[in-house]
Amino acid sequence: MNTLQRIALALVIIGGINWGLIGLFQFDLVASIFGGQDAALSRLIYTLVGIGALCCLPLLFAPADEDEKETAKGRNLTYSTEFAEENDPTEFNNDKEK
Repeated sequence: MNTLQRIALALVIIGGINWGLIGLFQFDLVASIFGGQDAALSRLIYTLVGIGALCCLPLLFAPADEDEKETAKGRNLTYSTEFAEENDPTEFNNDKEK
């Protein structure tokens, strides 16, 4: 995750906390800190939170861990058991023909 995505995620978290406060207590923290909902600074914060949410959209579709990243790149994963070695099916067919 790069720096821009981290900043955007922080802004989205701030917006989520603010919406939680509005929903639970009818208290708009951003508006109370920056002079009301119509104040220029409050509108700037609301705009930055909205832009941050748009910047976080690619994170929603990004692979979560290394295994998913490898399959997304087209690499094949090997699925084998840890108890025994697997036989090569081509060797079995060659022995049967002889």
